[in-house]
Amino acid sequence: MARIRIPSTIVIIFVTVQTGFLLFMYARYSGFMPQSEEKPSQVHILILSSWRSGSSFVGQLFSQHPSVFYLMEPAWHVWVKMYQNSAKVLHMAVRDLVRSVFLCDMSVFDAYMPWKRNLSDLFQWAASRALCSAPACDSFQRSDITSELACKTLCGRYPFSKVEEACKTYSHVVIKEVRFFDLKVLYPLLTDPSLNLKIIHLVRDPRAVVKSREQSVRALARDNGIVLSTNGTKVEDSKYKVMQEVCRSHVQIYETATLKPPNFLKDRYLMVRFEDLVRDPLSEISEMYKFADLSLTPRLKSWIYNITHGQGPGKKKEAFKITSRDAVSVSQAWRNVLSFQKVKKIQEVCKGAINILGYQLVDSEKEQRDLTLDLVLPRRQNQFSWSSFNPKH
Repeated sequence: MARIRIPSTIVIIFVTVQTGFLLFMYARYSGFMPQSEEKPSQVHILILSSWRSGSSFVGQLFSQHPSVFYLMEPAWHVWVKMYQNSAKVLHMAVRDLVRSVFLCDMSVFDAYMPWKRNLSDLFQWAASRALCSAPACDSFQRSDITSELACKTLCGRYPFSKVEEACKTYSHVVIKEVRFFDLKVLYPLLTDPSLNLKIIHLVRDPRAVVKSREQSVRALARDNGIVLSTNGTKVEDSKYKVMQEVCRSHVQIYETATLKPPNFLKDRYLMVRFEDLVRDPLSEISEMYKFADLSLTPRLKSWIYNITHGQGPGKKKEAFKITSRDAVSVSQAWRNVLSFQKVKKIQEVCKGAINILGYQLVDSEKEQRDLTLDLVLPRRQNQFSWSSFNPKH
């Protein structure tokens, strides 16, 4: 029987090609192939903050933009349903819900809400201009500035399915959350190729936060219990234990994002101080919009001016509402309202955060009441950048 002789060089080439093909297929299906550089079509923005820090106001700055689909604290549903757990235990459930919302998959709410539901079953749904205008509701246009009262009156009975339908029609999905206490919990979202996530970290002077929290003691009692791991027991934060955790979380988030951060955080983290925002709204908002790949419209400029140049500091009944106020007066109100004894205690539990975030401690009641003494340090005096890898100044 005749034998066919194949040159050894051909055999080597064949084996090499075959091996290369097998390695290619293995890499492809084992997740070792480089991910595509093409980003998802939508931009995802997480406004990361804590209670009574001005985050509802910042949320509205995005919500009213015609290109933005916005939800205010959707993870509220997780905490209400699972209130006997601690904030740390709930981190994963909160993160999974946030990821699904970013991807416009609203089936995630099936575990937390009644089966038959309308728009009005979603927490703070009327704070979303996107849920008050087409295609979610036919009463308003996308370019309109909507109010919660008008939206609740006209749009509440629309089916819940409109949430997902609307979400898919926007270029930007923005979520405001106060239920993350560790930036590393968000790493899986920041490295998720299906997301194009950026984080705006909003902070506020802890002394001003306490003043605002005292207007909302009952409303915050259940959340306080979750933060302090009390197995479902409501807590009034008279000893500032919750504030201590809040301050600690802001320091952790800042340090994680700015002190030797991972490469995937490059250009995806921006810190904003509420005090800077109310002092120079258009400049700060323009910077946030630039960070989020949005542009400021003339109608939004006019609305922002009106909302930040009201006549008063805001009433107690308006604690969770966005109304026209003298925003600078609001940011400084704690200096006249809180006793110096309270201020000293807050400074004790939040000293690290006050220093790192760029605020000045007061050593006497005279310093506290002297409004000519600026307690918000200029940014150039702070030893950190406000936008990770991309300092403003």
